[in-house]
Amino acid sequence: MALFGKPKYTIVKIRKREIPEGLWTKCPECGEPLYKKTLDENLKVCPKCQHHFTMTAPERLAMIVDENTFKESDTELESVDPLEFMGLKSYRQKIEEDQKATELREAVVTGEGEVFGKKAVVAVTDSRFIMGSMGSVVGEKVTRAIEKSMRKKLPLVIVSGSGGGARMYEGILSLMQMAKTSAALKRHHDAGLLYISVLTNPTMGGVMASFAGLGDIIIAEPKALLGFAGPRVIEQTTRTKLPEGFQRSEFLLDHGMVDMIVPRKSLKETLHRLIDYLG
Repeated sequence: MALFGKPKYTIVKIRKREIPEGLWTKCPECGEPLYKKTLDENLKVCPKCQHHFTMTAPERLAMIVDENTFKESDTELESVDPLEFMGLKSYRQKIEEDQKATELREAVVTGEGEVFGKKAVVAVTDSRFIMGSMGSVVGEKVTRAIEKSMRKKLPLVIVSGSGGGARMYEGILSLMQMAKTSAALKRHHDAGLLYISVLTNPTMGGVMASFAGLGDIIIAEPKALLGFAGPRVIEQTTRTKLPEGFQRSEFLLDHGMVDMIVPRKSLKETLHRLIDYLG
């Protein structure tokens, strides 16, 4: 009988909607899931905990330099392989891979631009390119930027973010860049010109021990790791427990190593004000 028969069902196949990859990321500080477009619009700062994500050199330039005012310099300079270094990859191979991945020729971009109408010479390192480490070309480009600042009598702004320090693929030639950039900054200082150093996470090694640590005004982003050797290396070497927050921006501010901590959203305005007052 139909009353007790097997009921008839209409089977509807629902196609699962696929979510494209790369739309979301997770904050490493608080674990909050973040929509990448929203994160980019917020200058790559987590809206929940204010964690500052890493930015590329072009992103930082777009953030601090007025639109259509930046004129890049020394674009033709490119590293060679003086030691014919060989590891798991050759130095030449590593350079070519990072050039392709970043669309940069080297780990620093230098040039001249305006910050709310105030002219300045600007250099920005990019941690995607061999961790922003300083080889011969990075040292040469930074030195040329310092000398351009002197020649044109313009303020100098260098934004550093280097976990690699001196680039040991080049041996002593890399270490020599610490002295070269420091000597150039001494001449810059003697000329009475303003140098603002902006430290981002992480600024370490030979970069921190040379031009990054020599600013007339040193600005740090919140919670950035700043120093020469990392805290784990120091603990293992000295066999002592380091204080809470050791080598972070806030710790260095308390101990007089940086002048101010400035959130990313306020950086351009702060640079403009400093250049206006001191430049």
